Amino acid sequence: MTIIQASDIPSISLLYKLHKLAAAPADTELTPTLLGPNKIPLPSKSLNDRVALVRGDITSLAVDAIVNAANRSLLGGGGVDGAIHRAAGPELYEECKTLGGCQTGSAKITDAYNLPSKKIVHAVGPVYDPLGHDKSERLLTGCYLKSLELAAENNCRTIAFSGISTGVYGYPSRDAAPAALSAIRHFLTGEKGDKIDKVVIVTFERKDVDAYDEFIPHYFPPVAENSTSTTDDKEAQAQRNAEAEAVAQELPSVPTSEPSDPDQNGKK
Repeated sequence: MTIIQASDIPSISLLYKLHKLAAAPADTELTPTLLGPNKIPLPSKSLNDRVALVRGDITSLAVDAIVNAANRSLLGGGGVDGAIHRAAGPELYEECKTLGGCQTGSAKITDAYNLPSKKIVHAVGPVYDPLGHDKSERLLTGCYLKSLELAAENNCRTIAFSGISTGVYGYPSRDAAPAALSAIRHFLTGEKGDKIDKVVIVTFERKDVDAYDEFIPHYFPPVAENSTSTTDDKEAQAQRNAEAEAVAQELPSVPTSEPSDPDQNGKK
C-alpha cells in the first residue's frame, strides 16, 4: 500500500487550477441544508486551500485523524469499517471495547495503532429515513461536527472523512454531500475553525465522486483568476500549474475494490 502524506492530497484550489473541478452555473440554487448557507457564498482562497478531495483508500492516508463510518457498537463491521479495524490491528478492537458504543449522530476518538494516521474518529451515521429527512440530516450533520470538534480537541490539524451513511445505510449521495459540505464550511468558519488546517473528503464509489464534484463548487466556489496579470505573473502561474499537475500525477491510481475488504455488505 502506498502511503499518501497530507501535504500531497490535492486541495480544491489545486483541483480548480487543474480543471478537475468547475464553477457552478451562475443560476445555481443551493440545496437547503440545516446549517446553510442559503446561497452560494463568496469565493475564499483560504478555505479552498484547506479543503481537499481524493478518491481512494482512506487507510493509506498519513493524516492526523481519519473518520470511520462506524456502527453503534464501534467494534468493526464490513466494508471500510472492517478494513480500518483490520489495518489498525487488534489493539483498536480492545480500545473500542472500553468506549461503551456510541450514539447515532455522534462520534468517539481512538488511537490509530498500525495505520499511518495518528487517530481514528468513529462516527455513527444514520440509517436514512426518506420520511424523516430532517432528522436524518441532523444526525448526519452531527457526525461531521462532532468529528471535527474531536479532532480540534485532540490537536489533529488534518482530518480525512470517509463517506458516512451513503452505503447500505441508504443516505442518497446527492443529499449527503451538501449536508457534509455545509457542516465542514460551518466548522471552518466558526470559532474553532483555525484549529484545523486541512479537511480531506475521501470518495470511493462513483456516486459519491459525482456528488462531491457537483456540490463542492456550491459551498467552496473557485476564486477568479486575475486576467490582468503580467507576462511574468502568467509564466510563474504556468510553472506552478505544471508543478501542481506533477503532484497530482504522483497520486496512486484509483483502487478497483473496497479497501482491503472483498465484503461489501457491511459498508455504511
